[in-house]
Amino acid sequence: MRFPQLVLRLPDWLEEALQDPGRVYLTAEERMTAVIRLAQLNVEHGTGGPFGAGIFEHEEGKLLAPGVNLVVPMSCSVAHAEIVAIAIAQRMVGCFDLGGLGMPRYELVTSTEPCAMCLGAVAWSGVRWLVCGARDEDARRVGFDEGPKPTGWQQALEARGIGVLADVCREQGAAVLEQYGRTGGLIYNARQGR
Repeated sequence: MRFPQLVLRLPDWLEEALQDPGRVYLTAEERMTAVIRLAQLNVEHGTGGPFGAGIFEHEEGKLLAPGVNLVVPMSCSVAHAEIVAIAIAQRMVGCFDLGGLGMPRYELVTSTEPCAMCLGAVAWSGVRWLVCGARDEDARRVGFDEGPKPTGWQQALEARGIGVLADVCREQGAAVLEQYGRTGGLIYNARQGR
């Protein structure tokens, strides 16, 4: 075929960072600390932007799938941490619907609240909860374009049966964004300067 395949490949360092596959993350703060650490490591290793995410079993606290931002290394504007985590989770369970019958209830934990694109993915993924760290305004302050999100997006998700918990470890998530900006990390918005 003349077109390339699209393969999501997590960075090699991620296996070492998540050495204990049986680890249980009991609280939202523990889960958020883990995804913020992924965002930090992604920056330190130069493998993508300052965003991390994970799909966890809500009740059991087990990590099903990690995700980090892979926009630049994949040359793919949709390879955001949330999209990567959702896609890997869906492959892990063998279904496009993480809310399907007989499945545990899953939650998406993301180091920064979702951009406009990822917000749509949350609604269609099947997750039952969204847990956010840094806010949209924290990402925008560094220079990222988060897109046009509707006012009341949290209530819209809740109306679809998706619980939202915001500002979990917000300062730590924002600190990763700020460090990325201070150290000259690539702000990869489309049509920059036009």
